[in-house]
Amino acid sequence: MTTTTEAKTKTYLNYIDGEWVASETGKTGVSKNPARKDEVVGAYQLSNSNDFDKAASAARRAQKTWRKLTGNVRGDYLLKAASIMEERIEDIATAMTLEMGKTFPEAKGETARGVAILRYYAGEGMRSVGDVIPSTDSEALMFTTRVPVGVVGVITPWNFPVAIPIWKMAPALIYGNAVVLKPASETAVTSAKIIECLHDAGIPAGVVNLVTGSGSLIGPEMANHKEIDAITFTGSNSVGKQLAQIAVSRGIKYQLEMGGKNPVIVANDADIDLAVEATISGGLKSSGQKCTATSRVIVQQDVYEEFKGKLLEEVAKITVGDGMDAGTWMGPSSSQSQLDTVLSAIEKGKAEGATLLLGGNEVKKEGLNGYFVEPTVFEDVSSTMSLAREEIFGPVLALMKVETIEEALELANDSEYGLSASIFTTNISNMLAFINEMDAGLVRINAESAGVELQAPFGGMKQSSSHSREQGQAAKEFYTAIKTVFIK
Repeated sequence: MTTTTEAKTKTYLNYIDGEWVASETGKTGVSKNPARKDEVVGAYQLSNSNDFDKAASAARRAQKTWRKLTGNVRGDYLLKAASIMEERIEDIATAMTLEMGKTFPEAKGETARGVAILRYYAGEGMRSVGDVIPSTDSEALMFTTRVPVGVVGVITPWNFPVAIPIWKMAPALIYGNAVVLKPASETAVTSAKIIECLHDAGIPAGVVNLVTGSGSLIGPEMANHKEIDAITFTGSNSVGKQLAQIAVSRGIKYQLEMGGKNPVIVANDADIDLAVEATISGGLKSSGQKCTATSRVIVQQDVYEEFKGKLLEEVAKITVGDGMDAGTWMGPSSSQSQLDTVLSAIEKGKAEGATLLLGGNEVKKEGLNGYFVEPTVFEDVSSTMSLAREEIFGPVLALMKVETIEEALELANDSEYGLSASIFTTNISNMLAFINEMDAGLVRINAESAGVELQAPFGGMKQSSSHSREQGQAAKEFYTAIKTVFIK
């Protein structure tokens, strides 16, 4: 049954071959505001395999011409899209906050990052793509160049609905590939607004395509489709591994960024105030819904009580509410299922014997009807407990006490994941030990675990990724293939 609100809601279409088109199914889903769950943000297409086939076929046709353009010409399209996005930053950030709940300042910051990523990769169009290699033949010239992989399937999550699609699409495009984007349904409206920027920048028809709908339907269709040459995915480990198996069977490239259980180590010599501030920011901003969010907080015993006291004092000040409200520091979980996951993890933690120090409850606020949970802190957490092993994707911190840095590092590495990690210390030996021994793709010293600069490679170790890297110039390794040229 369609509500009055839904009847007035704007319907967003698929973007295929340069045109905004409805799915042939004639069906739509609705994106709702997790802070006010009866409020509909927009409707999106529930696409089928035929819709995806049209998008992939359009991408194949367009890529043949797109790859022949010079890098600086392709870069001009990205620059224009960046300028358009910058003009629309308020509108895009508002859609993001309404769809997935992060605060409006965070959403604006993420959108600004999307603008910066587009501009960064626009410049990549003028950089070197190969090397001259000495030949044993004095009358020959030998060199390498890079060629695009072809058509790239892009599958993105809801937690960074601007930054992640752009940091995947921008390098794909600048290196001469065409793309088909399948975003998370929870943020389909935000994704459509990104594609609108590229469309309005005049990007040639078919170079970028958007297909929304069920991930369980579109994901396997993408991986199996004959026109798809590579897949880049950010999401859960279970789905990522399924896609990888299909990609391997077809012999196409794949890139996976998945889960994390990221530790922060607080050494005896740490700046405690800085460590507290960064732990809260890294663990609780965006309601902990980041793959790089701080989850385990490993503290040396000499400063444990001081750190704990200051942490609890600051966490207690956090205001939870609608991300569009100026006084809100932390918004809702993204959905009912995500809220249920967080609350279940909290109950499991208590049942396993961890001590709940703060929070742990669903938040009920007058005027709001959303998926809110209190920022939560546990202590007495052992390495075998679910709080120390399972990714929660919520605002839950697990405090763990150790005697030595060696013990802290061993505990930090005791995880199937290896995405990001931080240490707070002023001791050079501690820093070097952490850099050398921490099994994580991103290690940060005296800074929060969440976040990486756009010009630097990003990716994880162990079960956190396919051991590839995104962002920066490292992106060319996935989106291109090296071709060796020998001229006699």
